[in-house]
Amino acid sequence: MTHLSPLGLTTRFATALGLAAALSAPLQASTDDWPRGHYPLPEEGDLVGEVYTVVSNGEDTLIDIGHEHGIGYEEMVRANPDISIWAPFEGTEVVIPGSFILPEGPREGVVVNVAEMRLYYYPPTEEGETPRVETYPIAVGRMDWKTPLGKTRITEKVKNPAWYPPASIRREHAEAGDPLPSVVPPGPDNPMGTRKMRLGIPGYLIHGTNKPEGVGMRVTHGCIRMLPEDIEALFPRLPVGTQVTLINETIKFGWADGVLHVQAYPYLDEEDGTTIQHVTEALSQVDTATSGLDYPVDYARLREVVEVPRGMPVPLEVEAAEPAPETLWDRLELIAAETATRERQTEEG
Repeated sequence: MTHLSPLGLTTRFATALGLAAALSAPLQASTDDWPRGHYPLPEEGDLVGEVYTVVSNGEDTLIDIGHEHGIGYEEMVRANPDISIWAPFEGTEVVIPGSFILPEGPREGVVVNVAEMRLYYYPPTEEGETPRVETYPIAVGRMDWKTPLGKTRITEKVKNPAWYPPASIRREHAEAGDPLPSVVPPGPDNPMGTRKMRLGIPGYLIHGTNKPEGVGMRVTHGCIRMLPEDIEALFPRLPVGTQVTLINETIKFGWADGVLHVQAYPYLDEEDGTTIQHVTEALSQVDTATSGLDYPVDYARLREVVEVPRGMPVPLEVEAAEPAPETLWDRLELIAAETATRERQTEEG
């Protein structure tokens, strides 16, 4: 499916206005006019959204194009490895990786998947409304300033906040020759943007930004950073007390139309294990997902997804059923054999 859309600054401003208008209006039965990133919850299964393409007009960066469609930096780079980040040529087809397997666990409140650099919100619905999920790209903590994991809640909400840099951040900036003041007032130089929501974990926030190009990267000091239009749309609808669950789910499995899919993201840290450990972990998760089912799994494809994670759902069903491997060792041997066959066919072709 190809979406043709103008990708200029004027369009992004109009999109933001349309988003605000749509959120202030009553939710309609039809989902055709829902804001981007809003999806009806599947009655059965775990996938929402779609992967599609747009055509670059040559004026916007890959980051601009991604943000207009609710996709962050790393997501766009993984989906378009051969396209220039800063200057996609006019007429270039750009992949929008807009399909997501919903994270495991209860579908309520806010769920932040740090590995995915994406936030999910399951708003409460009135009787007769369509249950839905909203999803937004985010920036998360750098390797030396990790975003924490666990369950917490929103404890405070502030519009146009001032920023009081902690001593550790002021020291870091001073050492880099970029000293910070003790307080940064609201305005265009404030790195928290126009909205902040404090979490129950001391020192951590969900907030906006004055540098939206960093959304979709690991660039924060542990806080969760959102695009300005996203935080402003979400802020009035998240009351104090909203549950926030922070997870690090690098491999997600989900069903759609009876087919098992996998969606993988790079591990955040080297200490998270070796490639073979990642494959073994994925095999264990497949076993859990297909427990009690006579389901043919494409193990070679699973290995490819784990080794080269591109962040898009990939079906794991094979066309012809074969006897299922009985042990983990059998599965690993099958993966190696199927991969070797595919490589040989590629070379011969």
